[in-house]
Amino acid sequence: MSKNHILFITGKLAENNLSKVLNRIENKEFTYEIRCVNINVAALMTTELIAKKMGPINGFDKIIIPGKARGDIKELEKNLGIPTERGPEELKDLPAMFGGESLKYDLTQYEVHIFAEITDAPMLDIDSILDLAREYQRNGAEVIDIGCLPNQNFPHLTETIQELKRNKFYVSIDSHNREEIMEGSKAGADYVLSLKKDNFDILDSISSTPVIIPNSTDDFDSLVWCIEKCKADNRNFIADPILDPLNFGFTDSLMRYHKLRQMYPDINIMMGTGNITELTHADTSGITAILMGIITELKVNHILTAQVSNHCRTVIRETDIARRIMHAAAKNNVTPKHIDNGLLVNHAAELNKVTSEEIEELYKKVKDKNYRIILSKDGINLFNKSGRIVADDPYDFYDFIDVEGDIGHAYYLGIELARAQIAFQLGKEYEQDEELEWGCLLDKETDDKMEFKETRSTYKKKNKNNENP
Repeated sequence: MSKNHILFITGKLAENNLSKVLNRIENKEFTYEIRCVNINVAALMTTELIAKKMGPINGFDKIIIPGKARGDIKELEKNLGIPTERGPEELKDLPAMFGGESLKYDLTQYEVHIFAEITDAPMLDIDSILDLAREYQRNGAEVIDIGCLPNQNFPHLTETIQELKRNKFYVSIDSHNREEIMEGSKAGADYVLSLKKDNFDILDSISSTPVIIPNSTDDFDSLVWCIEKCKADNRNFIADPILDPLNFGFTDSLMRYHKLRQMYPDINIMMGTGNITELTHADTSGITAILMGIITELKVNHILTAQVSNHCRTVIRETDIARRIMHAAAKNNVTPKHIDNGLLVNHAAELNKVTSEEIEELYKKVKDKNYRIILSKDGINLFNKSGRIVADDPYDFYDFIDVEGDIGHAYYLGIELARAQIAFQLGKEYEQDEELEWGCLLDKETDDKMEFKETRSTYKKKNKNNENP
């Protein structure tokens, strides 16, 4: 049985990487040819352009076009008369099309539940609390934790919990005040935080599931006492040994979690991570990844987190993707690498390394005045038919650029060179005309390949009547 002969269509910049990926596929049951159409970046291709530029196709059994190419692939296949497919958007996933090991993991599964605290609920009206609850739920939270404040009245506590329950939220109340805990439970809270040996008698008066903690972080025995009482009474509970801040007992607190899990392999455990994320001035995506890895190893069931400080503004979303990544890693017995890029907000996992020699070759073929921007290890490469320059500061291109009288073009180049500078400085992937990737920090719209991108403002004529004076 003869092997299928496949034609891979690509752009000049992706040709070498495509060749490397195909070479790495073992025991290939196909032969192939790579063909570059007359465009540098594969992502800028369209099915219409491919049909015009691809050349003779006799002898091929299948055609695979870049995953980012836009247009109607069924219409292209009909016109060519040969089975045609889109490849994956990322070249690293190409082997999976041919039975190779897929680098895609199931991120729909997780085992850790997120409690998201609204820390200043007494200071907010009910509509504001509902708005935050909806936002937290969209970002992955299962339980909305109503945080009470010491010495602060909460006259609308009951109404708040009842309104959240009417809107189908799971609710917990977080307080050290006996009356607030009892009121919250009576109002319908699913969980109460926190009970300890000193106020454990409240348990007889509430129906909510308690989260129990030690009297103090150096009194582990008081937590064990509460656990044994709950077990003896067949009472559902969640135990939280308390995670301490860095430099204030963090390592010892991790050891408490480890000890608790060894003592009780089957109980539900919670870890509150706010003492680390809120009290450490560092990007939370990496902190959350490490904490979730620890949580996964210890089989902690619930995480309590908060978004108070500005640097923690996306921590719920980060926690959601982190729990999915760590679950996939544990389930597949692999390290949490190459599973998902959602927590890579500053740097790219890998870079499409284009050499200066390759860029020079592209430059020599350019016959028009449109500027191309490509990153290399030397810096930002800007070129058109008139010349080429390499620099790492957009201001250094000023004398080289010739867009006299074309405000739209000048504005566009300013934007793209600034993006390129950010990408070069941070070690991010840069592709001209595309937004930079920021992991889970920013929502990314689903990219429909049947639709073409809307013309941006820099391509439109300015209406002088609407110009600012």
